[in-house]
Amino acid sequence: MGGRVGVSGKLRGRFAYLAAAAALAVPLLTACSQESSTPTLNWYINPDNGGQARLAKKCAPSGGPFKVDIQTLPNDASQQREQLVRRLAAKDSSIDLMSLDPPFVAEFANAGFLKTFSSQDAATFTQGVLAGPLQTAYWGGKLVAAPFWANTQLLWYRKAAVAAAGVNPNAPDFTWDKMIKAAESQKKVVAVQANRYEGYMVWINALVVSAGGQIITNVEAGKNATPAINSPAGDAAAGVVGELARSSAAPPAMSTATEEESRSAFQSDKGMFMVNWPYVYGAAAADVKAGATTQAVVDDIGWARYPEMKEGEVSKPPLGGINLGVGAYTNYPDQTLDLVKCLTSLDSSVEYMLDSGNPSDKAAAYDNPQIRKAYPMADLIRDSINTAGPRPITPYYNDVSTSVQITWHPSTNVRAPQTPDESANFMSDVLQGKRLL
Repeated sequence: MGGRVGVSGKLRGRFAYLAAAAALAVPLLTACSQESSTPTLNWYINPDNGGQARLAKKCAPSGGPFKVDIQTLPNDASQQREQLVRRLAAKDSSIDLMSLDPPFVAEFANAGFLKTFSSQDAATFTQGVLAGPLQTAYWGGKLVAAPFWANTQLLWYRKAAVAAAGVNPNAPDFTWDKMIKAAESQKKVVAVQANRYEGYMVWINALVVSAGGQIITNVEAGKNATPAINSPAGDAAAGVVGELARSSAAPPAMSTATEEESRSAFQSDKGMFMVNWPYVYGAAAADVKAGATTQAVVDDIGWARYPEMKEGEVSKPPLGGINLGVGAYTNYPDQTLDLVKCLTSLDSSVEYMLDSGNPSDKAAAYDNPQIRKAYPMADLIRDSINTAGPRPITPYYNDVSTSVQITWHPSTNVRAPQTPDESANFMSDVLQGKRLL
């Protein structure tokens, strides 16, 4: 055919090259198009040891229906809240998923920053979850956050010092008063978190609810909620804080102590008691490897339930952890929901606890042989989380917490009934907009 329309061999070669290149370009362009169409979900997390990022890789493998980018928030819980609130107030659609400190869930939900889960998804996210963390995931009777992991504080003690004092921290009548007196008798210290930060609020709230009270009530009324810290329970809490702070059992610089300063005081020669999160057990073992402490110190560590406020009345330990909230303005709600389902599965919960040291929110996780080996106090952790007393569930939690921190600090100045009365008045004024924090 067609000598008339023929071309030279050189030109034929060039056209063949271009045709081949065009043919190759089709799948390349298609691949690029497919890659660019894969949603990237932004997960804003609280800092950890990388465990959340590793879970994200498991739940979003290469070539999957979505990718996950980790955005790390500041260490301080209040700063985490501030960064997220500013962006969500501007309806930032890039916030797909958030790791939220439980006390902030009500505020975010009340402001319309969180998607509400359907009844079917709610059943999935609450199955097998312990009672403590479940309380923090609802607002307005609807599930607005998925429990991810939970936390609680235990009473840690040094076995030798306790034996010398002749006390039993696991006895059903072991109170804060008995603990302070035992430490004084041995010229030892009780390590707590009393710096002016959220950890101090955790301690104060645990004392108040363990004494049968609440820091604030009628929270559905918003800014018209009723401060209730000026009560017999609040007075009892102030009595414990002030008694310890002014006693010989107070660690040096108690009013500037956070979790790590408390742990350092407890592992020192003066240490006898400490209230702190379960991570401290693994951290002590890591200190041995790093040469920061000895195996003898780790072997001397015992654990018990959080101390009672009143003899014979079971304590309500602190409740911590993280809930997962889906951003209200996300462009990828379905994909984010799938991510949450993977992150909160029982397998992921066990994996994350073993990896990060953060306790699971699921009861069944504590029956896992690996968990029981890593945490010989697994049953106690589970029971403490299940019966823990959450911090106030209110959209104005930041105002409530900061009001308490300001009026109860430093701990050496805390007295009953003056401090609870001052705290209630200050809190009321802040909620009503009469005073600024």
